[in-house]
Amino acid sequence: MPEGHTLHRIARDLDAAFAGQAVRVSSPQGRFADGAALLDGGVLEEARAYGKHLFVEIGERILHVHLGLIGTFTIDEVAYTGERPVIGRVRCRIESEAHVADLRGPMRCEVITPEDETATVAKLGPDPLRDVSGDVAWTRISRSKKSVAALLMDQSVLAGVGNVYRCEVLFRAGIDPMTPGQRLGREQWEQVWADLRRLLPLGIATSRIVTLPEQVEEVEATLAKGDEVHLTERASFVYKRTGEPCLVCGNPVQASDVAGRTLYWCPVCQRA
Repeated sequence: MPEGHTLHRIARDLDAAFAGQAVRVSSPQGRFADGAALLDGGVLEEARAYGKHLFVEIGERILHVHLGLIGTFTIDEVAYTGERPVIGRVRCRIESEAHVADLRGPMRCEVITPEDETATVAKLGPDPLRDVSGDVAWTRISRSKKSVAALLMDQSVLAGVGNVYRCEVLFRAGIDPMTPGQRLGREQWEQVWADLRRLLPLGIATSRIVTLPEQVEEVEATLAKGDEVHLTERASFVYKRTGEPCLVCGNPVQASDVAGRTLYWCPVCQRA
């Protein structure tokens, strides 16, 4: 499932391509034809993300998108000069004279009001890409008997974090993922929050989840110089490395189902 950095990157790219322009909105697949008709011809004012939710303000209405497990929203990086073919089952297409954005396979694609957007966001926990403080999340975590691994996947506790970031930040902090929220130390939580605040922007910049120290430092140094980042491979401490040796201690990485997704962790580096 696309994690929060992906939605923030899509919002950024939609703004770059369409903000301030009247756009054509259609549904080549046909499943969003009525909604597209409500948005067609409006000016795209702004695209914004909160957690895994995307809100695209067009005219006086808002396109609300949740990509779910398989959804994609692709925006052409270069201007079109000729025919604009429809490839695959495009639920919603946004286009101007120069650019085309195609939404495929979302879990949610609907037209809502500003009041609906406010209500949706109110149900979410803090988003590390938007909120400076994680105090609201800490309050909810510290009162819960659920494991911290389950709580990090609960969007009402913390918005935008998915399975990859969950596994990787818990490893980076040396936290046993089965620790009940109410037994997690405040300093441990502050370490997790700060790490998410550091790593998620790198995901926007690279379109990858970057967690290994050498890659994190490389990306940060490249961005500081204003250069374009090029990463050739995706690497992780524990994610999808079941049975492989831990990169730190050498013991086998373990896996189990927590909150409906496969959790990966090192039982030595993340000892209770």
